[in-house]
Amino acid sequence: MVLGTFVSVWCSRTDHMDIEGAVVFDVLVVGDANPDLVLRGDVRPRFGQVEQLLTGADLVLGGSGSITAAGCARLGLRTAMLAAVGDDVFGRVVRSELEQRAVTLLEAESHGEPTGLSVILSPEGGEGRAILTLPGTIPLVRPADITDELLGRTRHVHVSSLYLQQALADGLAGVFERAHKLGVTTSLDTNWDPSERWSSLSDILAHTDVFLPNAAELLAVTGAATPEEGARSLGTTVVMKDGERGARAWWDGNEFAAPGRRVDVVDTIGAGDSFNAGFLAARLGGRSMEESVRWAAAAGSLSTRAAGGTAAQATLSDL
Repeated sequence: MVLGTFVSVWCSRTDHMDIEGAVVFDVLVVGDANPDLVLRGDVRPRFGQVEQLLTGADLVLGGSGSITAAGCARLGLRTAMLAAVGDDVFGRVVRSELEQRAVTLLEAESHGEPTGLSVILSPEGGEGRAILTLPGTIPLVRPADITDELLGRTRHVHVSSLYLQQALADGLAGVFERAHKLGVTTSLDTNWDPSERWSSLSDILAHTDVFLPNAAELLAVTGAATPEEGARSLGTTVVMKDGERGARAWWDGNEFAAPGRRVDVVDTIGAGDSFNAGFLAARLGGRSMEESVRWAAAAGSLSTRAAGGTAAQATLSDL
């Protein structure tokens, strides 16, 4: 989609109707829906008959897709989430948490697999963290699950955690191409590639309106020496998460940066996903690119005020 066309479509598709004449969803998030088990304290394992005492443990809604969807709904977007979720205790947690946050869960076939799970080890002092993920149902969403009928019921489709979903990745370029033909805008947040192979995204990005990486992901995807070089090589709008510095964006020959907000940080888990939600809420609300980048940076910062990815997500009044 030509960028100028993208800008006008993104801001004007408040009239996107289903066959009964009603807007159904502002955003459809496709990706990972799973709990996070967050462990804090003395979390560096010492194997053997050693018992270590923790200072905290929380079972919270996790997955980049789920956290983004929850953030979008909290910011007033009519939000759906397409994911595969198992018929087990972790699946029940996901369903309950999304329902409480007014996110409509559309379930792909789970094929009897257990719900995915991430265990997050957060050491004392807050210096870095380790993430252990059981894929489970996470890779089971297929391009065929994203039908034209479903695309016709949303204004925007956002895909998360692409490198955990190879089957979806293989056909996502076609999905995004179909979305554009239906007047639906698109965005992508790959998150980290556990294999660190960083397979080419060129076919997908050709049909992606906004790419939402962090700095490390942008450099890994492009092989560039600097974020600027990487962003300008992609030929699409790039809105980059820049840690405590906030956000940077490149589009149509423009460049813009917005600072993060100074807050008392409790937990950075999911901050990038709340960043996505802030950006999408602003753009789908008709705000300028510059203001949308400011919203993204602020939403990412504010989400770090409490444990887990959703407890402190921004509201419209916050932003």
